Amino acid sequence: GISGLEKSFNEKLKQTNEPLKLTVDTDIQFLIREELVKFQSIFRSKGSTAILMNVNNGEIISLVSYPDFDLNKREKIVDLNFINRATKGVYELGSVFKTFTVAAGLEEELIDTDTEFLNLEKRLQCGKSSISEYDNKIPSDLTVEQILIRSGNIGSVRIGQKLEIIKLKAFLEKIGILSKINFDIEEVGEPIPFKWGKCKLATVSFGHGITTTPLQLAKAYAIISNGGFAVEPSLIKNELKNYQKKKRIIKAGISEKINPILRKIVTTKEGTAGFVNIEGYEVGGKTGTAQKTIVGGYSKAKVNTFAGIFPTSNPKYVLIVLLDEPKTSSDYVYEYKNKKGSYKGTPFNTAGWTSVEVAGKIIEKIGPILATKHMEN
Repeated sequence: GISGLEKSFNEKLKQTNEPLKLTVDTDIQFLIREELVKFQSIFRSKGSTAILMNVNNGEIISLVSYPDFDLNKREKIVDLNFINRATKGVYELGSVFKTFTVAAGLEEELIDTDTEFLNLEKRLQCGKSSISEYDNKIPSDLTVEQILIRSGNIGSVRIGQKLEIIKLKAFLEKIGILSKINFDIEEVGEPIPFKWGKCKLATVSFGHGITTTPLQLAKAYAIISNGGFAVEPSLIKNELKNYQKKKRIIKAGISEKINPILRKIVTTKEGTAGFVNIEGYEVGGKTGTAQKTIVGGYSKAKVNTFAGIFPTSNPKYVLIVLLDEPKTSSDYVYEYKNKKGSYKGTPFNTAGWTSVEVAGKIIEKIGPILATKHMEN
């Protein structure tokens, strides 16, 4: 084995005649890859990745990184663009982290979903940098629920400041965001270490200045949505695991508060993820649009991410869709989900207009198969 599972399990496979049984569903893998290939030509991104995982046992049903290559000719691959973005890519992911800040505040009982934050500034100064809202139309008075739905930066900073460094850091460690994940394949990325401080606390609260891998994002969203139980993402079938007692790592009741908000991000006019509102699947989730870092600051290139769960009333799946440096498309036609009509051309290079659209098309394709093949044990 040169890479992937073949490399990681090389010794084991040499010693036994027992085949490895994978959790991956090849039909779903094929359909998701097809959508990533299609949208590669539409949004002309450098690359993309999608992960579909069972939120209750961590089984990965699909893990696709694109562009990919012929496994039989991999010795010719020297281009770094062919890395496994799902497990090896380490990114600043932006506003998908706001869910963690809110969940941490709920866990510590410092806020509730209806807690109000009044007179929120439009801009905060922190050291030499300033933090502002991405949308000037965001009201100055918001509840915690509205901060998450409208993806408010300043409101998220205020929640982070209530938590303080020690509590926010402990929560992120608990859900597996900050350190290298232990996984079935060796090709995993390591989040970039950083020094905490007042300004870092502020930026981390809304998902900037902190990195992780899409795989770790999937794990964290699974824990936050599944009732607060620990899960370890896996590509290897383990029937015993399904019968082991689940270990709670987040207080009971947090998922029941967060999941309906994630649903409203998809269903309400103020939310940023309307294009994933596929009828019958009760999708919830959070968008993240982050500028890529360069030496000395940020570039104009973006990483657009959608972290979704469905169905929100009884979550079974987490779906992560990440586009690495997507561009806008002037020809693509968007079909509105909750009202009649369509819209031609991408107006903004944000996750809501790129990754969310891809996620919606993926769920439309794979939903019927999931409903018949992957009924919960």
